[in-house]
Amino acid sequence: MRSNGRVRAGPHHATLSRMSVTRARALRRAMTDAEKHLWVRLRDRRRDGAKFRRQEPIAGYVADFACIAAMLVVELDGGQHTAERDAKRTAALEQAGFKVLRFWNNDVLANAEGVLAVIAEEVRKRRG
Repeated sequence: MRSNGRVRAGPHHATLSRMSVTRARALRRAMTDAEKHLWVRLRDRRRDGAKFRRQEPIAGYVADFACIAAMLVVELDGGQHTAERDAKRTAALEQAGFKVLRFWNNDVLANAEGVLAVIAEEVRKRRG
């Protein structure tokens, strides 16, 4: 939030409400094991110099990870996700111009390097 009390806006932020920013902050503090595992490997431009943000509010949802420069969202799914809910979320993110990659939590924990290779390849394709 800016010091003037308004929530920031940009090309990937349709309209951020205070609630979505507050929710994103809470989700950052309560990341799953798979999210923590992946974040350690994505943060600080560790993959091909791509800057990722975690728990980023986009299009009315909070994306697990987002690379704004590549217009790429990475979502991690666990047992609590339903196909219908994920499809609706993916459609909204794609309508906002993002490509969405989905991985199961187990895939991240068991094969992080494979997941990272897929993410890196998509970043390279989307950044040209």
